[in-house]
Amino acid sequence: MTTPDNAAQPRVAEATGKRPSIFNRLYLGNGAFDIVGSRRRWYTVIALIFLVCLGSVLFRGFNLGIDFVGGTKIQMPATGVSKQITSDEVKSVFAESIGHEPSTVQVAGTGASQQVLIRSETLNVEQVTKVKTALADKLRPQGGVQAISDSAVSGSWGGEITTQAIIALIVFLVLVTIFLAGYFERWMAVSALVALIFDTTVTAGVYSIVGFEMTPGTIIGLLTILGFSLYDTVVVFDKVKENTRGILGLTRRTYAEASNLALNQTLMRSLNTSLIAVLPVLGLLVIGVGVLGVGTLKDLALVQMTGMIAGAFSSIFLATPLLVDLKLTEPRIRQQAERVASRRANQARKAAAGETGVESSDDEALSAELRKEAAYAAAAGVPARTGKGPESRKARPTGKSAGRPSGKKRR
Repeated sequence: MTTPDNAAQPRVAEATGKRPSIFNRLYLGNGAFDIVGSRRRWYTVIALIFLVCLGSVLFRGFNLGIDFVGGTKIQMPATGVSKQITSDEVKSVFAESIGHEPSTVQVAGTGASQQVLIRSETLNVEQVTKVKTALADKLRPQGGVQAISDSAVSGSWGGEITTQAIIALIVFLVLVTIFLAGYFERWMAVSALVALIFDTTVTAGVYSIVGFEMTPGTIIGLLTILGFSLYDTVVVFDKVKENTRGILGLTRRTYAEASNLALNQTLMRSLNTSLIAVLPVLGLLVIGVGVLGVGTLKDLALVQMTGMIAGAFSSIFLATPLLVDLKLTEPRIRQQAERVASRRANQARKAAAGETGVESSDDEALSAELRKEAAYAAAAGVPARTGKGPESRKARPTGKSAGRPSGKKRR
């Protein structure tokens, strides 16, 4: 696919002697990136990513936390009498006392209020007492054994969170479908829903592959990324709607080319928005988890960062290309594309024969072109060109009539 804007790129490069840089093309947003024309290639990449993530979810599953499977939670001060207590020391003492390591050990908080959170499978009263005594004797936390608390966690609470999240997801998708179908059109609603499904599956798949513990915070983070993904898609669709308004009565570019131009015009905005949104989350993941060791933050940070990247990717390479393919199932869109191709073929033949084509100043030829286009517009139910504006070419007066008002005699 070659749009009029794309066709101008080689001529500009030839005239200036150099090819515009990728940043220059991003800034101009004049259709230099043929994303829609390469949509088959992007479909292949998207399908591979989707299948890998879906396969991990189905066969590898998730590392469910204590809130989903139930178990015992033990909490103790991270500050010892003589030194700071580390998570490795806690794991070692826990394993020596009852014969197996805990599910997770996390250090939360800072300074004197820093705590060690121990989660394991369900322990009986005797095992809990043995673990607490061993931790107090060997690690000597501030406050002794009295500062070590324990609680039993039921898996039903995590199940209730999951059920409520699924209900919220279904309600969200229904409302989004109604909004998009009403404000835009049905094919835009379908394309946006497919992009949302892709974003959700990829985010869940990455979480499954990495093996982070699935917590209620993960479920909440998964729901928050849906709004970000939808926002980016709606911005692109709004520009597509603007570029394709009245396109059935025009022969300058096809629906696919107008959609690709809309993608280019919003590409820089999408990249900037995504980058600005991802940087704080990346800082939360790297600084909060890697440097400060606050493990409780990684559940929310990873799911949000993955969802934002997947949302930006799908809005550019999936939603709009899929919209074009769905629109091409409509006969009117296909017929308009055929008229564009026919017009360009005629212009190419005239150029090859040394003719001036539609740019001629011949009034009769121009009127014939406008009448033909008006007939197409009337059949499609959209306004046609009136001979005014950027889409039209006015006939230039020639001869003695040039510059004189018509229908009046000079006295």
